[in-house]
Amino acid sequence: MPRQMILFAIATLLPVPMIAAAAILGGGWVLLALAYLTLFTATLDEVVRRVVPATEGVEFPAAAGLSITLAGLHFALMALVVSVIALSDGLGSWEKAGLFAAAGLFFGQVSNSNAHELIHARDRLRHRLGMWVYISMLYGHHTSAHPLVHHVRVATRADPATSRRGESFYRYVGRAWRGGFRQGLAAETARIERARLPRWRHPYALYVGGALAIGLAVLWLTGLKGLLVWIGLAGYAQAQLLMSDYVQHYGLIRATDAKGKPVPTGPAHSWNSPHLWSSALMLNAPRHSDHHASPARPYPALRLDDDLPMLPRSLPVMSCLALHPRRWRKVMDPLADAWSGRT
Repeated sequence: MPRQMILFAIATLLPVPMIAAAAILGGGWVLLALAYLTLFTATLDEVVRRVVPATEGVEFPAAAGLSITLAGLHFALMALVVSVIALSDGLGSWEKAGLFAAAGLFFGQVSNSNAHELIHARDRLRHRLGMWVYISMLYGHHTSAHPLVHHVRVATRADPATSRRGESFYRYVGRAWRGGFRQGLAAETARIERARLPRWRHPYALYVGGALAIGLAVLWLTGLKGLLVWIGLAGYAQAQLLMSDYVQHYGLIRATDAKGKPVPTGPAHSWNSPHLWSSALMLNAPRHSDHHASPARPYPALRLDDDLPMLPRSLPVMSCLALHPRRWRKVMDPLADAWSGRT
């Protein structure tokens, strides 16, 4: 197994037993899980300045295996955390709140990144697995909206996932969610009509129906409290995915050619982050320019060149900064302006 894969495995799998122990035992395990996903990751990003080079190749069986494993662990953790918070009397209020936060961070940072990798996979099994991870977080439509809308229209005003210069995250989040859902629906409807397939084959029927089925199962097994916990965790995870898109595309708009059409997507149309541990935790999602250049490229092979838009801090830290619009704009607007002439 390549050394880089060992790093990915350690970073993504380590919080799983911590969260499981937090759910079963509570106490210090709750604090440890929270600390790992916040302070430890942020500190290691600042202390270790080494950039791991891309692993050359096309096929990565170990990467595929890790993604499948993480998807299975996602469903197991989701079931465990929802049932414990809703039904268990063994944890106190602060422990349940901490468990909710830690699990939500895992779903938002690891599960989202892994599902993103899976829906780009060429084989049907992994693609479907990624879709169900998104459905379990009430975000199934992202399976369609991401490749059919975002990758096509990125860095244009037509892309709901591209954040505009001067737009706060709070204004962005609703526009991006609604726009992604609607444009993904339109793209899939057009594809169904072109292929002359029956309406019941529409992917959105599965996204919505699957979410309803999971919701009914959660309600039956854990009651109304469990349903609310699940919806809360899903919303928390969605917010983190939307925040990642907000940060990674802020203020970068493609120029237009003489005919008024956007120029092809290039390296200058996404913000990147070279930080070691958060990149490993999110399966190289912060190497965003290369992902848009080669969407099918597996995460161990994503490249990070020097001449790219770089975030001044790691993606999680910049996401926290984005919660404060004035401070965010003070840092990012000059950087976006500096790149605007190169897009």
